[in-house]
Amino acid sequence: MSIIAGSYERFIWGFKLKPTKHDADNQTLTLTPLFSYPSHISPITTVACSGPAAASGGNDDTIHLYDLPSASSLGSLLDHNHTASITALSFFTPASLSFPRNLISAAADGSVAIFDTDPFVLLKSFRPHKKAVNDLSIHPSGKLALAVYRDEFFSMLNLVRGKRSFCCRLGHEATLVKFDQTGDRFFMVSNSKVGVHQSEDAKLLFELDSPSHKRILCAAPGESGTLFTAGEDRAITAWDTNSGKLAYSIEDAHPARIKGVVVLTRNDSEGASEDPYFVASASSDGIIRVWDVRMAAKENAKPLAETNTKSRLTCLAGSTLKSKRRPQMGKQKAEKVEEVQNPEE
Repeated sequence: MSIIAGSYERFIWGFKLKPTKHDADNQTLTLTPLFSYPSHISPITTVACSGPAAASGGNDDTIHLYDLPSASSLGSLLDHNHTASITALSFFTPASLSFPRNLISAAADGSVAIFDTDPFVLLKSFRPHKKAVNDLSIHPSGKLALAVYRDEFFSMLNLVRGKRSFCCRLGHEATLVKFDQTGDRFFMVSNSKVGVHQSEDAKLLFELDSPSHKRILCAAPGESGTLFTAGEDRAITAWDTNSGKLAYSIEDAHPARIKGVVVLTRNDSEGASEDPYFVASASSDGIIRVWDVRMAAKENAKPLAETNTKSRLTCLAGSTLKSKRRPQMGKQKAEKVEEVQNPEE
């Protein structure tokens, strides 16, 4: 399992989560450093990773790529076609593959770019909206994505054709949007509230409100309808989005506000049925912690692993898939946007 984090000081941090002893009753883990690169010339705003591939975007308008197995930096992405700060990055990995098929990026000028990852080449860029994209989420099918904007708009993007298919004004600014793992629902975060929507018609099913009423800064969908949120209250909150109730909360999970949370679950080939589910979190004071959610419901939950980057962290991403394939970079542009669609469908 790999974890990467971006920082305000322009550094990208990579860690490997490894067991330090094999004890069924007392599993000990450690976060082993993989790399640390001053990749950008300004703060890193977003990171993403899937399988062996990782990417970071920053206020310097660039996207950088990394190979996790070799812990190497591959440099900046050529022809990324953004002329503004990168605000969102997301990989699309089909269920049958261990290497991402596409990378989708969004920027502060409202533009969206679609890349192939074998090699990394630009397939399509378009500008579905004129204002900054706050967040973007890809449907599990890889055919569409949702985006929320700084001017209170929400849109649906057709990734096969590379254009906007729907747009509406929300009446409030949404800062985060996430599909659940099935794609049947999606979540939109606005201040301290989470709206749970039906994907088919975007109908609002119900709203979840943070117990502290403080801003939610990050969110990560888990399995079986669980949603993890964290932010200015320094707690990690788990919601049961099937019932609309709070499942449990890790109070004072960090000494500072939490800027990133990711769900780490081993795949079946690694024995997922016997391994606990892990949640990683990162705070603005540079601390990264890993939690066992089976223990999180108990009082005084303690992290399984912890490291301090001594930097101001801004974002977090995690990868649990293994692959020996190395990300490739290229200059040629693909001729057909239809390649974005899952080739198996």
